[in-house]
Amino acid sequence: MRSLAVDVIKQAFSQTPAEKLHKKLYVAICNCILEGSLRPATRMPPSRDLASELVLSRNTVLRVYEQLQAEGYISTRTSSGTFVTESVLDNLNTQVARTTQTAQPEDRSSLSVRGLEILENASASPAQWGDFIPGVPDVNSFPHRTFKKIYDRISRRLNPEFLTYDAVGGLEDLKAALSDYLRTARGVKCSTDQILITEGIHQALDLVTRTLCNPGDHAWIEEPGYWGIKNILRMNAVSISALDVDDQGLVPQTSPVEKPKLIFVTPSHQYPLGSVMSLPRRQLLLSQAREFHSWIVEDDYDSEFRFSGQPIPSLQGLEEDSPVIYIGTFSKTLYPALRLGYVVLPKPLAAPLKKVHNELYRSGHQVIQAALAEFIKEGYYAAHIRKMRQLYSKRRNQLVELIKQHLGEEYLGYFNSNAGLHLIIQLPPDADDMQIVKQANAEGILVRPLSRYYFNQHKSKGLLVGFASIKDSDMLPSFIRLANIIKHKY
Repeated sequence: MRSLAVDVIKQAFSQTPAEKLHKKLYVAICNCILEGSLRPATRMPPSRDLASELVLSRNTVLRVYEQLQAEGYISTRTSSGTFVTESVLDNLNTQVARTTQTAQPEDRSSLSVRGLEILENASASPAQWGDFIPGVPDVNSFPHRTFKKIYDRISRRLNPEFLTYDAVGGLEDLKAALSDYLRTARGVKCSTDQILITEGIHQALDLVTRTLCNPGDHAWIEEPGYWGIKNILRMNAVSISALDVDDQGLVPQTSPVEKPKLIFVTPSHQYPLGSVMSLPRRQLLLSQAREFHSWIVEDDYDSEFRFSGQPIPSLQGLEEDSPVIYIGTFSKTLYPALRLGYVVLPKPLAAPLKKVHNELYRSGHQVIQAALAEFIKEGYYAAHIRKMRQLYSKRRNQLVELIKQHLGEEYLGYFNSNAGLHLIIQLPPDADDMQIVKQANAEGILVRPLSRYYFNQHKSKGLLVGFASIKDSDMLPSFIRLANIIKHKY
């Protein structure tokens, strides 16, 4: 039976000034409660029903409900539902005083030149969960209960070494499990001595850059490419050459004026465009690295998620003792908050970089590492990847069809390979993808502008649209809203 509360909220929602959708809904419900339209002990409408009536994603409604519950406006009763808190009006004065506080202005006068440059080029989103956010896996599908059982079992018989600093570049059991997995799944040639466990990709990139480059040294990056690499190079005063990417990957310079110390590539699935580096291009890059005495940094960030054909083997494994530093992460295969990544170092670099890593970062998390090692060895990791590969393939196909149906096939990106966690929506050259993203983000659709991934002046316009973390049922209504924003602009 339809709830009267739905009509009350719907009317207030329509009269609330337009802004971010979750904020608009939050203000509308707050006003209904404080003005008495929703009286204490009134049962709130189910999130699915309210989302349907207001044409919002259920995630938006759940986000607002969680905020209202945290602030004491509503409360949940087990097996009964969600209700307006009976004592909510007692907190009115406190609530008003808290919401009128103003943010303190930023003071950048004491920052270094490099610090200011990072702020000017900052691209990390303040929101890390929402509809169509790129690069985020479906964290709800991770087998949390299984992992917790392993973790709890290890915690009951802790080794003293698990509770102190890590001075050897990661737990040996995890490095051994990784060595076996990478050799089988990615064709990586390494021993456990070459593996260093890090707290994600950024720490790995920073370690490599700090240890191998002097200020003023030169690096090649992909154009467009991952924004995090650019900021790490800026912070370490390394000069940048951004080289174009085509359907075969990075296009190397044949006779560079300045030889690069580091060459950053994503050969298995170029980020963000999606092309795959061809074998001739890989061989050329390896040859140049040896000629220039350079190190190739291979970021294999989401190589597990390839949905057709054979897996693309790593660049690192093409040659014995290749001049390649191989970097991977568990952020895409498991979940980002785990904060675990790894580096496979060339043999000459393994000992010194591990020692520098120990001096700079003082790592730990051995209990988590021990649990993850068992998770991999017992087959849960490979099983989870197989499961997620099927799920992501289905969601990718669904998104492709929505793009074709509501925008047109010409909006699909040029190099979109059947892999990864996002697609590119290609926009006309005169489009302002920054403005489209600003409006979409305000409505809870967390796409990102392609133009922000370029270093040089010539920038293609488009949107990075993630499909991994959005529920199947939320994809259609959210995409229709995104398509309407694009059509309204162009």
